[in-house]
Amino acid sequence: MAFFLETLLGGLMAGMLYSLVALGFVLIFKASGVFNFAQGAMVLFGALAMARFSEWLQASGASLLVANLGAFAIAAVIMFIVAWAIEFLVLRHLVNQEGATLLMATLGIAYFLEGLGQTLFGSSIYKIDIGMPKDPIFVLESAFQGGVLINKEDLYAALIAAVLVATLTLFFQKTSTGRALRAVADDHQAAQSIGIPLNRIWVIVWCVAGVVALVAGMIWGSKLGVQFSLATVALRALPVVILGGL
Repeated sequence: MAFFLETLLGGLMAGMLYSLVALGFVLIFKASGVFNFAQGAMVLFGALAMARFSEWLQASGASLLVANLGAFAIAAVIMFIVAWAIEFLVLRHLVNQEGATLLMATLGIAYFLEGLGQTLFGSSIYKIDIGMPKDPIFVLESAFQGGVLINKEDLYAALIAAVLVATLTLFFQKTSTGRALRAVADDHQAAQSIGIPLNRIWVIVWCVAGVVALVAGMIWGSKLGVQFSLATVALRALPVVILGGL
């Protein structure tokens, strides 16, 4: 029974982490109808930016906390710029194109981001240390012999993911911009007929997806190290997207 609980809790926490990557897919697809195959590359690019700027800030004498906060802020700005550039320079010109055209465009963006990340930040394996404890804890020791093992790092990462999902839920439910995003997701033409600017909404969606990719990259980079195979985490998130009813 203890092993079953360990497996169940581990699966739930892993699912929360994959949901961060899946969230980026869903945001963009619901708002614009584009299935963004570059989401994994965005996760990688955000993680590379976070890792390298944190490393550079620490080398200049900043503490770990200050370096991480500064690196996150800089990486968030970079992801905003990347997301805006993708929407404005590429996808805006492909509105109403065939799905295969959009698929090839996002695949091209993925390869471009991976190459740009290697050029700007290098191809080594980098570490992101955001202070999450890595030692396991044992719970329910009174109920089960030896207790149920929970990885603290997975627990903290799942909590971060849950907070982000809750924050985005409040944003979509309580703000005028969030309600406009939901209206666009429900019906593009109806939203446009009541004065909602689709281009602005699509830029916002891509920027939000960029920040979500950064948070996902930060957490996965902390767990696995920042390496180019990190982009494949998006493939493992696809079952979450499918089961969630994209």
